[in-house]
Amino acid sequence: MLNVQRLRVLREVLAQGSFSEAASSLNYTQSAVSQAIATLEAEAGIPLLERDRRGVRPTTAGERLNEHGVRILSQLDAAEAELGAIAGVEGGELRMASFPTAGATLMPLAIAAFRSAYPEVTLSLIEGEPEELTPRLRDGEFDLALIFEFDGTGGPGPGLRSTPLFEDPMKLALPKGHRLADRDRITLEDLSDEAWVQTSEASACARHVVRICRAAGFEPRVSFESDDYLTVQGLVAAGVGVALIPELALSQTVSYDTAVTELDPAPVRHVVAATRGAGVSLPAAAAMLDLLQDTARQYQL
Repeated sequence: MLNVQRLRVLREVLAQGSFSEAASSLNYTQSAVSQAIATLEAEAGIPLLERDRRGVRPTTAGERLNEHGVRILSQLDAAEAELGAIAGVEGGELRMASFPTAGATLMPLAIAAFRSAYPEVTLSLIEGEPEELTPRLRDGEFDLALIFEFDGTGGPGPGLRSTPLFEDPMKLALPKGHRLADRDRITLEDLSDEAWVQTSEASACARHVVRICRAAGFEPRVSFESDDYLTVQGLVAAGVGVALIPELALSQTVSYDTAVTELDPAPVRHVVAATRGAGVSLPAAAAMLDLLQDTARQYQL
């Protein structure tokens, strides 16, 4: 008897072209993928894959079995989606995660609207940075996560789907009275001699700041680090450096001793909702995604 989960592994191995990539996509170990294929070949009674230096290719039997498997798995996915639609958003739990600035701005509005429409669903929310949340989402710890991406850094990774919500430009924060505060146009090159305040070195925002500064021809001289944007603003206001701060963080409060202006060109964070797989099969997650898209419109430029 052929096993559906092993058919899913075969499909992924052929789609990715290697055992290691399939393991990453499925969140398996490579040995688990190898074992699944070996067991499937034993069940089929015939070799299904050929392996060489160029990767993995199906045998004739493997190709035919994969064609049947794709149809079977597609029908199963459709059945699960239809059953979910019949069940509707009438109960259960929706587990969510968000990066902090969206958790303080966008998410509360969407949660309030969701609770009003679907009071029987239990909601939970935790906060974290995208690099922490995406593997946990892939592992099934959450049903939906708000994350952000920068141009050139790729999507949320294998096994996840992202739905764009809005763009969050990063603004330049300067101490009030700074020599550049009244400039009509400020570029990164103008800031090459400045001290910088930014989030911790490992954070996605800090890595992006370093990346764009290097592209502009200099290494930013970081004087202070904090993952709390209120602290970052306070340090800028105290005159110890300049900072690039996302507009979402600035929507919470701006110090009177801080001048906020545009950088030309402005770096942009792309705020997205990430879910597992090719679609949103959980009805509550699909309903929340719709509300997040509605709520996000007020942040679109």
